Amino acid sequence: MKNQPAPYAPTTAPGDAAGGTAGGAHEQPAALLPRAGMMRRRPGLVWAGALLAVLVLLAACTAAAAVSISRRQQHRHGGAPAASAARGGCDAFAAGRWVVDESYPLYDSARCPFIRDEFACARFGRPDTAYLKYRWQLDPPCAQPRFDGLALLRMWRGKTVMFVGDSLALNQYESLLCMLHAAAPGARTTVSPASGKIDPSYTVRFEDYNVTLVYYLTHYLVDLVAERSGRVLKLDTIEQASNWLAADVLVFDSWHWWPRAGPTQPWDFIQEGNTVVRDMDRTRAFTKALHTWANWVDANLLHTDTKVFFQGISPSHYRGEDWGASAKKTCMGETQPLNGTGPYPGGPIPQQAILRSVLAGMAKPVYLLDFTYLSQLRKDAHPTKYDGGIFGGDCTHWCVAGLPDTWNVLFYGALTGQF
Repeated sequence: MKNQPAPYAPTTAPGDAAGGTAGGAHEQPAALLPRAGMMRRRPGLVWAGALLAVLVLLAACTAAAAVSISRRQQHRHGGAPAASAARGGCDAFAAGRWVVDESYPLYDSARCPFIRDEFACARFGRPDTAYLKYRWQLDPPCAQPRFDGLALLRMWRGKTVMFVGDSLALNQYESLLCMLHAAAPGARTTVSPASGKIDPSYTVRFEDYNVTLVYYLTHYLVDLVAERSGRVLKLDTIEQASNWLAADVLVFDSWHWWPRAGPTQPWDFIQEGNTVVRDMDRTRAFTKALHTWANWVDANLLHTDTKVFFQGISPSHYRGEDWGASAKKTCMGETQPLNGTGPYPGGPIPQQAILRSVLAGMAKPVYLLDFTYLSQLRKDAHPTKYDGGIFGGDCTHWCVAGLPDTWNVLFYGALTGQF
């Protein structure tokens, strides 16, 4: 089993410290105090009895405290992943707002060798820079997380960290590579394959720290198999997952490719068991695949020290009405985030609830990095046309440097127990 360097289980919440109910365990109830007459007659026996009673009471209180802590941990990790970042009334992914911070960005993207063209907005001439200056400011009682790239490299020494999913996982992965590179600019790195091609994985190793970061491409998590009949999406098999077992930290994502149809749809049939269909409701298919993934995690990772995270569903900004603008408006030309601190006008992404429900039913603790809401507010942070001509008008992915850096600040906060 792998040894993880830093837990992210919650510390004692306010009100559960020794000054609360546990403090009363140090006070002897009047009924346990020896009477004066008894002390005169048999002092040794009386004091021994009183001491025994106090020790029993202290043991009972300690056991109760242990049960309380265990229940809090289960609530956070298993029972309520939707609030997995919440501790002591803090939800770092929802209780906050975007503020200008002149110390941002966290690194110079021109000095980062790991950014692909589709995310390299500055490289392809994006003229405005305000989108780089926004920091996610947490509301009280949340403490503002701080990212320490050197500490993270040391914490991950000898470990393998793997991002598994589609290009939104790649977005976060490349942002993290840049943040680590900025923290240790002189560190030797090895890229594999040297061409940078993802087929199906890509690896960057920080040699001086013995840290390996891998991106593994899978659009659906479950298997997509080429057969004589055509390309078959198999909702109940996940044989490719054997490639993920070596990781000490796993970060998953999915959903972006599930609604695709037409020429960009990479499968011809959907199969579950012996049933093969040409199509089905995509949310239903997504749900079935998530359960297959969850069953694999529980069967293979439950009794390991592997830390498992799931990236919240990343939003797109192709419909202006989602943020209160014209229906014809997209992210093109947007230079500022939404200022509001209330609910996002377009509402939550429906598949968020499905993801939360699946995680809640798992035996293996999975931490939900619930980036959806704070990302919905960032209509200004997409590459748009500054993506090397790859998409032409991209309101799905995110500029690097940019919003994914905040994802990684919060990821680091979760890893190190800052909230």
